[in-house]
Amino acid sequence: MRAAPEEESNSFSHARFERRWHHLTRPHVRALAWLLDAPDLLDVNAPYWHGRIASLGPVAPDVADWLAALEDDPAPLDAALGGRFYSRLGLYAEKLMAFYFAQRGQLAAHGLQVRAAPKGNKGGKETVGEFDFLLDEPGGGLRHIEFATKFYLLDGAMATGDFDLLVGPNLGDTLGRKMRKIFEQQLELAAHPAARDVLPRPVTSAQALVKGWLFYPPDSDPVIPGITPGHCRGRWHTLTGFAHAGEHPGERFIVMPRLQWLAPLKVRADESLPAVPAPLCRAGLASVLAAKFEGDASPVMVAAVREEDGWLLEEARAFVVRDDWPARAAIRRVTGEKPAA
Repeated sequence: MRAAPEEESNSFSHARFERRWHHLTRPHVRALAWLLDAPDLLDVNAPYWHGRIASLGPVAPDVADWLAALEDDPAPLDAALGGRFYSRLGLYAEKLMAFYFAQRGQLAAHGLQVRAAPKGNKGGKETVGEFDFLLDEPGGGLRHIEFATKFYLLDGAMATGDFDLLVGPNLGDTLGRKMRKIFEQQLELAAHPAARDVLPRPVTSAQALVKGWLFYPPDSDPVIPGITPGHCRGRWHTLTGFAHAGEHPGERFIVMPRLQWLAPLKVRADESLPAVPAPLCRAGLASVLAAKFEGDASPVMVAAVREEDGWLLEEARAFVVRDDWPARAAIRRVTGEKPAA
């Protein structure tokens, strides 16, 4: 688990992100910068997606200035997020994007629910769907954006469009299943008869905006059709594989808090932060994870960090999984169901 060398200019790299956004140190502001600047996970031009993938495009100079202003005074962003604790990373990312769209004057609605009575039911209504974002279009219509921030591990070799081989760390989801749901259900919500009762104006377009990271086994760097070539990537290791990889002088690792999974980690080296565990050597981290895996099978995101100018900076990231994770992933692949822990 070492820092990947920088490749073509449109590829994501930790070093490039730090060069551009080194002045952003507040976790919420860095997370927002990553959401706006990171490559799209899905290739907008790939035929798999039938032109239904949205892209934010390059960060404009005025947006970069706005992010710098938030670093100096984060009060507007903090107020938008509120004082709640976000246990779901997806909801946290969605709130950040809602703040951005609102600040840009584009947001017509966020989290707008559509409810309808089930057929044959004279009782109350049930939720049939929710519009993540409705954005104002220049012509007066609405643009429906379905937003997702996902983290998937490649289960086996992949050279075709079998996106079910990209599985969530807890095996409850795959990229294929997620995109089928987005295309077949969520992006069709405006066509539901009950949507007319809540939509302020007609929806003229509907697309998915998907950000995230993909994680590959050691020594595997496939080119996957449909995935943006310069996407954000890391590795995944079994605990035994990670522990036996051998110590490298000076290497240190941090277990990453879930709400800091979006942007590359940056924390002060001289501060003890409750949300960020202290750095560990490889053997020390392996020992901690072995104890954790005895009662909890959930994979753990870790960052390899270096110290620079008083900061600990993420150089690379990986999921470390329990040794039985590949076997459980195989069951998931064959049966289509999440295996018991």
